[in-house]
Amino acid sequence: MRKRMENRRSFLRMAGSLAGAGVATGALAEANPLDVPPWTREQGATAPGYGRPSPSETLARYPRLPPRFPGASSTVTPLQGLHGILTPNGLHFERHHAGIPAIDPDRHRLVVHGLVERPLALTMDDIVRFPAVSRLHFLECSGNTPWLGAKPDWTVQDSHGLISCAEWTGVELSILLAEVGVKPGAAWILAEGADACAMTRSIPFDALDGAILAYAQNGERLRPEQGYPLRLFLPGLEGNLSIKWLRRIKVGDQPFQTREETSKYTDLMPDGTVRQFTFVMEAKSIITAPSGGQHLHEPGFHEIRGLAWTGRGRIAGVEVSTDNGISWREAHLEGPVLPRCLTRFRLPWRWEGGPARLLSRARDETGYVQPSREALVAVRGTRSFYHNNAVFGWSIEPNGSVTYAV
Repeated sequence: MRKRMENRRSFLRMAGSLAGAGVATGALAEANPLDVPPWTREQGATAPGYGRPSPSETLARYPRLPPRFPGASSTVTPLQGLHGILTPNGLHFERHHAGIPAIDPDRHRLVVHGLVERPLALTMDDIVRFPAVSRLHFLECSGNTPWLGAKPDWTVQDSHGLISCAEWTGVELSILLAEVGVKPGAAWILAEGADACAMTRSIPFDALDGAILAYAQNGERLRPEQGYPLRLFLPGLEGNLSIKWLRRIKVGDQPFQTREETSKYTDLMPDGTVRQFTFVMEAKSIITAPSGGQHLHEPGFHEIRGLAWTGRGRIAGVEVSTDNGISWREAHLEGPVLPRCLTRFRLPWRWEGGPARLLSRARDETGYVQPSREALVAVRGTRSFYHNNAVFGWSIEPNGSVTYAV
């Protein structure tokens, strides 16, 4: 509590100095800011049937990498331009392996079979009749933040854009499994999507905590690129497990060893062995302001802002360094701090106009601390493509430009 009060006093002292720093000179230079603007003198437009952002707002997703073949693509979320912790549906990152199927919800079925007492084939109407839950959780692709190939001109969207956060609404998977009656010996499920590649993953029962059969996101039905009309959602685990366009759940006694968990989504270690079924997304953070592609126009007060998350529960704290890790300061966590959800952090900072390097590292309620890149590479090497949660930094030049700290 004492440290939080000291941070707040520091923030207020710095903010109070803004008036003398010439920040408002641009506004005062106008002829007369009290003149009635033209848009106040005419009738406004009628709202459209489905709301859209202002034409002045230009946030958008874009592909991080060109697709290797048609249909296999992804788009990234502009984290650097968002506020709060929820991602608008139209900006939520997407990743699909065979394009977006055009599913007729009236003909869509979810089949639950295998080691169960009462196999079922459910319509969407059947599923919506079950008791519903709504929960806020992040979703992160295990390939978020590549190990190699980073470029100085990267923005947060390039480096960390395969993560988003939303309110997910649907039916708890545990309710459905109770309905079909799981047989003794059952320990895994196979989830299969209705897309052209029939995306499938094996998931053990002990990884199903909080699992939802989601049919809505942020208050509206899922978008087609997010799995309409139904997806599996597994909070805190690598995104490819949350199978979209869900059509089948098979219950078994062992993993099904599909393509996506043998030749793909495994981690090649330095000694040549392969890690399999590395589900949890570990604690991670990123500074979103100042960040790559942005520019500090003058020395003085600035607020360092960012996001932190962990698949193991709640974020317990975030430390920020402005001198490349020589010293660290505790940032303020902006509530609510929810389990397996994005958490905002803030830190007041006075930039003196010289070079600086900004880093952030998160810790979660289990005591896990986000590792440095050197520490992670020492254990994992660089032959793996997935699960890079190393500390990430931005360089600030004397002219105020912000670039990825290569």
